[in-house]
Amino acid sequence: MKSSRRAKRMEEHHKRNRPGSSINLVSLMDIFTILVFFLLVNSSEVASLPNAKSLKLPESVAEKKPRETLVVMVNNKDILLQGHWIISVDEVRNSQNVIIEPLRVALEQHYIRDQSRAGADINLPGEVTIMGDKAITYDLLKKIMVTSSGTSYSNISLAVTQRAKGKR
Repeated sequence: MKSSRRAKRMEEHHKRNRPGSSINLVSLMDIFTILVFFLLVNSSEVASLPNAKSLKLPESVAEKKPRETLVVMVNNKDILLQGHWIISVDEVRNSQNVIIEPLRVALEQHYIRDQSRAGADINLPGEVTIMGDKAITYDLLKKIMVTSSGTSYSNISLAVTQRAKGKR
């Protein structure tokens, strides 16, 4: 049977305006879910120390990656614990005491807080990382280390900048 001209035109018009392909959002959401889980799992592997522009760390060929620990930052003016000011370096140098009392008190408070979060049954020694400017004196570094080991933080690490193995 022959179609009229008008019927042919309407048929062509309906073919043009017919919805073509559609987007399947289910598979797209599956891909994004897998991507999010992949990023979450792999992002926890990277551990880094806080960025301190006022510090110039010594260089080393250290192989171990830093762990998440309590950080004591020491520059030529101040001693900071987790970014909070504790005491000035001048006060420590002028003191005859080997133990830095404000730092000891702050370390003990952090340890008590961490133990209450972890549970009373766990009594592990705490870990502390000292980020010291490479220009600080050994005497100051020794006082910080003695203070840390006198508290519950007996695992002490020193932060350094990794340099290439062949470089001197």
